[in-house]
Amino acid sequence: MGKNTGFMEYTRELPERRPVEERVNDWFEIYKEFPLDKVKTQGARCMDCGVPFCHTGCPLNNIIPDWNDLVYRDRWRAAVRVLHSTNNFPEFTGRICPAPCEAACVLGINEPPVTIKVIERTIIDHAFAEGWIVPEPPAARSGKRVAVVGSGPAGLAAAQQLARAGHWVTVFEKSDRVGGLLRYGIPNFKMEKQGIDRRVEQMSAEGVEFITNSHVTSLDDLQRDFQAVVLAMGAEQPRDLPIPGRDLKGIHYAMDFLTQQNKRFYGDAEDASKAILATGKHVIIIGGGDTGADCLGTSHRQKAASVHQFEILPKPPEDRAPTTPWPMWPLQLRVESSHEEGGVREWAMATTKFEGDAQGNVTKLHGVRVGLGPKFTPVKGSDFTMDADLVLLAMGFTGPVKPGLIEQAGLALDQRGNVATENYQASIPGVFAAGDVRRGQSLVVWAIAEGRKAAQAADEYLARNA
Repeated sequence: MGKNTGFMEYTRELPERRPVEERVNDWFEIYKEFPLDKVKTQGARCMDCGVPFCHTGCPLNNIIPDWNDLVYRDRWRAAVRVLHSTNNFPEFTGRICPAPCEAACVLGINEPPVTIKVIERTIIDHAFAEGWIVPEPPAARSGKRVAVVGSGPAGLAAAQQLARAGHWVTVFEKSDRVGGLLRYGIPNFKMEKQGIDRRVEQMSAEGVEFITNSHVTSLDDLQRDFQAVVLAMGAEQPRDLPIPGRDLKGIHYAMDFLTQQNKRFYGDAEDASKAILATGKHVIIIGGGDTGADCLGTSHRQKAASVHQFEILPKPPEDRAPTTPWPMWPLQLRVESSHEEGGVREWAMATTKFEGDAQGNVTKLHGVRVGLGPKFTPVKGSDFTMDADLVLLAMGFTGPVKPGLIEQAGLALDQRGNVATENYQASIPGVFAAGDVRRGQSLVVWAIAEGRKAAQAADEYLARNA
């Protein structure tokens, strides 16, 4: 596989990020172009291991060693066929997936792992540049109609698989544009949106119908007009912070902040009184995950006066923690591009209350450092107060939004409050669920994998009920 001795001859190399002083002044993706020859060299590092654990690290079970080998041998068109055999949208995962495959790479036991994510992204970008990605409509139609609720990665994957299986598919999206959180939750500097547009164009040519500005709140009409329904609405209920002062103006959920910024790219009309902007403000982000980092990078580009990012958990170790040995997803410190751009990152910090002015605007954040343990015990004498003009709550999500479709339909829920399924079918026959609405907040790679599996289950159901 690849070059037999490649992993001993070549070192891991990644594309360079554009200089901080350049990229914080625009919204383009942060990476410089990575030459194809360098990508081929990285493919040569794939070591022909006896058991490729990268397969199990990837929820899509991508056939990673095969396309590494094909890239090394300059067989790009064959590489994209192998890549697409398991992943509908590698241009998404190649940009925003945290790459659990690399954490499971056998070479990574004692060397830097293969640059799987970079190779994946390059294969699909090269294929689009060469014009190899074209619509693939089915040879015949089943006559069956399927509704997909939600156009995020799970919904798009399910829709494409079902359309290619011969069914007529309609995707309902509550927002004004297709893409779900890919469109409005991911900043452009991490993933520019033309990738979504060209997939929508491809899928439309394959027979998928997209209906935007359509917030489905009842299953009744869908079950009358469609023979199967796939729910892919995501897990959009944000985790709140119910402490004194929470109702002050200037405290917002992270996704509202990120969505507004992405909508500005399209020139959408905006109510200035409701605009959430970091410009010239002291910003505090509560939550140390990816969404918090996205808020950090967005705040830099909006020219905040200062930015602090708080995480209640202790600082992870610089290297893989002994509690998460290979091939597990490692507990370790991760530095995103946004962290390179500035701001102060703090761990083991808990917010206790907010303080405001006479007009009801937040002005101060009160907090305390916490120790280890399940209850995050405050450290005596560690209380602090900070200026805060804008507070962004980026503490994750608690599950799908229940009022509306889920409650109206009476769908059974699991112990975590997600839609309960058996082989992706919900408690109502012919209704399936995929992605975050079924498993809770998760990764884009899991969403695509779930969409594909739900589509297979729905296809089998339609075949049984022909």
